[in-house]
Amino acid sequence: MGLMSFHSPERMRRACPEQSDRELLGLPRSYTPARPLSLTPDTFCALVAGGVAHWVDSLESKECDLSYRFNAGQILACVGDPRLNALTPNMIDVPAATPHIGLPSEHLPAVLHDLADLNLDPDWIAKETPRHPVTLAAYRIGRYPVTNLEYRTFLVDSGEPRIPTDWFLGRYPLERANHPVSGITAEDAQCYTQWLSARTGRSFRLPTEAQWEYAAAGPQGLQYPWGDEFLPDHANTAELGVFQTTPVGLFANGASPFGCLDMAGNVEEFVADDYHAYPGGTAIKDDLVSAVGSHRVARGGSFSRFRDLARTTRRHGKFPRDIYVMGFRLAEDLQ
Repeated sequence: MGLMSFHSPERMRRACPEQSDRELLGLPRSYTPARPLSLTPDTFCALVAGGVAHWVDSLESKECDLSYRFNAGQILACVGDPRLNALTPNMIDVPAATPHIGLPSEHLPAVLHDLADLNLDPDWIAKETPRHPVTLAAYRIGRYPVTNLEYRTFLVDSGEPRIPTDWFLGRYPLERANHPVSGITAEDAQCYTQWLSARTGRSFRLPTEAQWEYAAAGPQGLQYPWGDEFLPDHANTAELGVFQTTPVGLFANGASPFGCLDMAGNVEEFVADDYHAYPGGTAIKDDLVSAVGSHRVARGGSFSRFRDLARTTRRHGKFPRDIYVMGFRLAEDLQ
């Protein structure tokens, strides 16, 4: 039975503290298996025999099925993923522009209608309004979110006591080396960018909200990084039913117009800005604001949240529950 068969819109409407995370997702109390990602022994042996180049190509393939891509990524996690190096992160150039950011106020009813099965609080979407122009100088943004492997390099080199809460007992999860790091705070993410800047002599930081959104939506202002229609096989959200992080770059079909990957699903990504109303808008006091007050904005959604958070204009943040899985992506100033 698929995940959405269990979905209860009323349970999703409010982040009620008396409900478990499973109840908030609309899952039954009994055991519910996640989407299987295993291969047959023969297929797995053939994959293992392929070698590093084959594993990388398979992981970011637009044709291979999900299980094959995932297992290629898991092999790379254990043997070493050549795409990843903390001191030379893979960055994408974004040219200067003056894009419009946010959701036009008149589109709010249509968005709520499109997401009606989730029975969202309209305030959650109203935070995206009004749409407004922002002038952006040229910048770089990470092709992938920062991974456990890269974050481990930071911890070992810096001696910072900022171990992710998702590393059980502080153990580095080798099997998730190339998955995005999660279980960190916005302050942890900022400390990482400061360390990386000092180590490399470059100007790394977190992206602003506007930079993140433009990199995800592109000049076309897409609703999702790949287009205006949600496609559940293009991102690691709750609709996919995997319920865990996945290797970065696994969803090549979900790339943004600039070529950024994992900008929808996998882990939510802290940006540089705290929540405030957009110019001409009204500050919204929704569940998140009521629970935590002033908070850092996060973008992109995660494996444990539904498609509404994967929209490029959606503004979110860290609610104090385990179901909110937080990571980050680098940005860099261009001299």
